[in-house]
Amino acid sequence: MKPITLFLIFTGPSLLAADPFAILEKNCLSCHAAAKLSGLDLRTRAGLLQGGTRGPAFDMRQPESSLLLKALQGDGLPIMPPGKYGLSEPDRAALVAWVKSGAPYREVLPSAAPSAWWSFRPLNSQSPPIPDLHPIDAFLEATLRSRGLSAAPQASKLTLVRRAYFDLHGLPPSPAEVEAFLKGESTDAWPKMVDRLLASPRYGERWGRHWLDVVRYADTGGFENDLHYANAWRYRDYVVKSFNDDKPYNIFIQEQVAADEIWPDNLDLDGIYELSAEKRKHLEARIGTGLYTIGSWIPAAGLIPDYLRSEKRADRVDVTGAVFLGLSFGCARCHDHKFDPIPQRDYYRLGAIFEASDDAEIPVVDIMKVFDYQKHGPRVVAMNDLRAAIKDLGKKASPERDELLKKIGEAYLDYPGPTPTATVLGHRSEVPAVHIEVRGDYKNKGPRVAPGLPSFAGESADLDVPVTRLRKALAEWLSSPKNPLTARVIVNRVWQGHFGAGLVRTPNDFGRQGEAPTHPELLDWLALRFMEDGWSLKKLHRLIMSSDAYRRSNEPNAKALATDPENRWLWRMSRRRLEAEAIRDSILSVSGNLNLEMHGPAIAPPLSDEEMEGNKDDYKWPATVRPAQAARRSVYLYVKRAFRFPLFEIFDAPDPAQSCPRREATNVPPQALALLNNAFVNDQARVFATRLRKESEAGAQIERAWRMALGRAPTSEELAQATKIVMRDAKSGLENLCLTLFNLNEFLYID
Repeated sequence: MKPITLFLIFTGPSLLAADPFAILEKNCLSCHAAAKLSGLDLRTRAGLLQGGTRGPAFDMRQPESSLLLKALQGDGLPIMPPGKYGLSEPDRAALVAWVKSGAPYREVLPSAAPSAWWSFRPLNSQSPPIPDLHPIDAFLEATLRSRGLSAAPQASKLTLVRRAYFDLHGLPPSPAEVEAFLKGESTDAWPKMVDRLLASPRYGERWGRHWLDVVRYADTGGFENDLHYANAWRYRDYVVKSFNDDKPYNIFIQEQVAADEIWPDNLDLDGIYELSAEKRKHLEARIGTGLYTIGSWIPAAGLIPDYLRSEKRADRVDVTGAVFLGLSFGCARCHDHKFDPIPQRDYYRLGAIFEASDDAEIPVVDIMKVFDYQKHGPRVVAMNDLRAAIKDLGKKASPERDELLKKIGEAYLDYPGPTPTATVLGHRSEVPAVHIEVRGDYKNKGPRVAPGLPSFAGESADLDVPVTRLRKALAEWLSSPKNPLTARVIVNRVWQGHFGAGLVRTPNDFGRQGEAPTHPELLDWLALRFMEDGWSLKKLHRLIMSSDAYRRSNEPNAKALATDPENRWLWRMSRRRLEAEAIRDSILSVSGNLNLEMHGPAIAPPLSDEEMEGNKDDYKWPATVRPAQAARRSVYLYVKRAFRFPLFEIFDAPDPAQSCPRREATNVPPQALALLNNAFVNDQARVFATRLRKESEAGAQIERAWRMALGRAPTSEELAQATKIVMRDAKSGLENLCLTLFNLNEFLYID
């Protein structure tokens, strides 16, 4: 229903210049209509008179004393509407005048939930405004022209090749790769290089790490006990493989939320010793539900089942809202959301969808292989007997004891281990009732709620499906092209990965407390194109990287800097520092020590005694004794919630206790100290120097070092300074130079 025009409502001298009902629909009804935040429904005059939890919103005897008026003016109440983008003064004046005139209604107002806030509105299918330009450039150029700004020139080929490699691989290009691109004269050299980078398995490792930030991935549960998650790495590997396979994003969502309900299957064999391809595919998909098994838990919660269920339910609601919808649901755990159309009732309805589910450990091999593992059961019995015998002897060294230790070691080496498993979501045999928790207290139960989607989805009714299909219904709604949030959110995340900031600079908050998009038409065009392209992330990368905007330099412009110092209008490429993991990986890559082995259980590299001070015992950080494993890519390193890898923590690695939508990039003295003094960095500087001596003659080592670390030859001044460093100490001068290169801003920054 369209807003009621003012001349239908008012007569005579009370006619207002603005339509109060259009203002209500745009600014108020997303929260105070079907959602009934704080119990208030403004669609009818009866709802206005009834009011909400604070009482009647309108005082018929003294309109100027109405709560609605006080809320509009911030008179003793939180000013409405809340958030960063409040009412304009003319709109506020129009509503104040309407209230004082008696707040007359003629008929019921529409709910307005889909159109009340930009992120809930349907996607806008506006065409690019400048037909002759690349679609992305057309939207950006129109904005630049309207603001009197001009774009920076194109970046150099050297800058572009390094930018592409770091963006898609998180690793520097080799000198040969730089040389090939610089000498290439073909007009399609750029798209061919982008295609090659996207086809590499390094792409999935790089962009999988971005996703792991968002889904709060860790190998432990956090808090004091920091329980070890033996199978968390399987979810990490699932993510890396999904990105490398360019799995359609809508399928990626469905697998993580409800693979077991959408593609129910088992690992039964069909008369042969090989599992069918379809069953292997369904098993892989189900591992995606591990998303909901890697949250932070307080072990003591297991003593109180209601408390444990409450905490797990909250984690699953919060991560679903943040990751897929870009909304903060957490506020509604205790009360109606103060800014967005998420009433407390909706929070628990969404939580009830997960109440029928619980962690389940399933084998990742077929039944015949399970039997094969069970054949080795006697070895376990023997090892346990040996352990008991050793305990009987005590800790005092003796020959009868050394022999037992040797036997138990041999038995362990021969033992293949328990049946490989994955931790996923399964179904409970009994489903507890879900109640609204008054003020978020699990002990203070309010009304019972049934499973349901958020009311802003326009699906206010409870989900009338079997409990074994609740997550399927949620997954289908999340991945529906009709849901305007999902495609917007992921497109914005990918844009951020290429430009350093999203078109919406609050990637996990598309609500009123977040920032509005700088280029809303471009965001919607990209979201629609993304879905038309089969929800392909690799096609989205190609599209973005083929634009002139992506290939601009970060060259400053005095006028643009004065007008837009934060580069919100994208007149140039913003300078970006490498993330912590990319810094470590780049050091390993340049030194020649990087181990590109993929997948498998998490690796904990050795730490210095000083770095280990935060752990109570060595087994809290199970450092590998295999040097090659310690040189694996950072995405495969052990992520411990109660003890973050020290080098990563210094370079702003996120807290995995919660979703991280965007890495911070601080610039503080401990970072320089770490790069100069850290044992790992110094070790790799020595390895780099050894590599240079092996691969180059003495007179060419400095130039070779520059090309490997920075992709270019040194200038004459740099060469002179570097020569002094090398000549100053005949024994370790080259090592000192390598350490210096690792500390250069040019090494640590993408541009």
